[in-house]
Amino acid sequence: MEKSTVLGTNRTGIDMSPIDIKEMVALSNATPSSSPGDEQAIAKMRREYIAGAGVIGSVPPPGTLKGMASTAMEKLAGKNPEAFIDKLGCRLAFERSGVRLYDALITKCSATVDQGHGIPLNTLRKFRDEEFRHFKLVEGAIRSIGADPTAQTPSADVDAMASIGLIQVLTDPRTSVAHCLEAILIAELADNDAWQLLIVLAEKMGMDEMAREFQTALQEEDVHLTHVRQWYKQMIMEDAAVAS
Repeated sequence: MEKSTVLGTNRTGIDMSPIDIKEMVALSNATPSSSPGDEQAIAKMRREYIAGAGVIGSVPPPGTLKGMASTAMEKLAGKNPEAFIDKLGCRLAFERSGVRLYDALITKCSATVDQGHGIPLNTLRKFRDEEFRHFKLVEGAIRSIGADPTAQTPSADVDAMASIGLIQVLTDPRTSVAHCLEAILIAELADNDAWQLLIVLAEKMGMDEMAREFQTALQEEDVHLTHVRQWYKQMIMEDAAVAS
């Protein structure tokens, strides 16, 4: 396998210019800060913004009579269906992103197949297709309770922001397969925990059939996680020339 970590002309460290180190440190000590104080000023400003901020988003009311009736019954039972819909919307958005992440990984592996990374493209395509089925599963679940799967819920918005870096890693032409596997591993770890939470929520909401369907999706996600974790570990061990 071709090494993904190589020695090169990395100029970011101070040790690359030992002659200039003393001068650099002296200049740093002699140059005053651009503003007085410490991190407390920015913390104070953030607290002021937090105090005056509203919520990051909302869950729209059900658009169907069935949905309105279902929501009303849950309200009467002392439950908060908005929280459940929020997490369904979050899972929907994440599974859609999962399809795109695997699409990008397939492209990366296809372009570097001569480097002998040993990842079966057919397995990646299978995982990609399962992510898409999970997306359709959650879409159907949202519709089944009368909610709107096209609405971006608050948690979906937050997850999208948190995962921006993952797709950037996968689509950067310079990243190695190992770099991409690390990004996929981060996504799969988060995905696994999120499915477990969603299953518990579905059961608590009395959606037993939905919970069983989600359990099947979790089992498939477990397989994804196991494979990605092993591929990543193997690749790093080989890169370091140590036994796994």
